[in-house]
Amino acid sequence: ALGLLPLGKTQSPESLLDIAARKVAEKWPFQRVEERFERIPEPVQRRIVYWSFPRSEREICMYSSFNTGAE
Repeated sequence: ALGLLPLGKTQSPESLLDIAARKVAEKWPFQRVEERFERIPEPVQRRIVYWSFPRSEREICMYSSFNTGAE
């Protein structure tokens, strides 16, 4: 859904690089991407790594909690 921006504010469309890197990061671990492709350009690597990390505080807490299941 498109959100309304405050008057006078503009928003640039997302770059194709960011869209592709985000989709790759959502689907595969970076290690698998490195193993699969012989050469990945540095800007592409940086964007995949950027999108590989959670964005919200809730997601960070969820992924950082350690549960061994032994309790």
